Amino acid sequence: MTVVAWAALFALAACGGDSNAATAATDSAVVTTAATTTTTTTTMPSTTSSSTTTSTTLTSTTSTTSTTIVPVTLPNPEDPPADPNAAVPVVAVGTIEIPKIGVTKTMYEGITLTTLNHGPGHWPGTAMPGHQGNVVIAGHRVSHDKPFRNIDQLVPGDQVILTTDEGRFVYQVTGTDIVYPDALWIIDQTADYTATLFACHPAGSTKQRIVVHLAYVPNA
Repeated sequence: MTVVAWAALFALAACGGDSNAATAATDSAVVTTAATTTTTTTTMPSTTSSSTTTSTTLTSTTSTTSTTIVPVTLPNPEDPPADPNAAVPVVAVGTIEIPKIGVTKTMYEGITLTTLNHGPGHWPGTAMPGHQGNVVIAGHRVSHDKPFRNIDQLVPGDQVILTTDEGRFVYQVTGTDIVYPDALWIIDQTADYTATLFACHPAGSTKQRIVVHLAYVPNA
């Protein structure tokens, strides 16, 4: 799909047109350690009185350790749907809470307007909450109860709590960017446990996007 097509859908998905009970999942690199022990025995002849020959056995042990690191396979974000108004099933995958701005909403799977009109949507193929990678969530600012209306008020340290069947996962704001619609790097996956919220900017305009970056806070 061309960048233009991506940008067009990006505009629709983010703006809506005019209208630790559980620990993080283990997704990190697998490290396999194999220990090998080599024993060498050496017999040393020696001579004692009365022409009696005896032998002395010397044993040495050498241990070696080899480590194999298996590369991590990061999530692979899906392409946006060809039709942002497609009649897709509306599937709840959890909840999103943003205490600073009084948001507690059901979170759905998908970024079509059909989905976002119900509430914030998780970009399919991006990391799920509590998993390694970048959890990407879009929401409206000016329509359909506008859950992300005030995300411009978030500052570093503010919390965003994502809850799924796997548990409750707390993320903390690390910064905010204002970007143009073709800045698709915001859905890139990371080796760290991160999350991204995005919506149109300024509120009511599709000219830019406000992007809030978050980092997972273990045991919060």
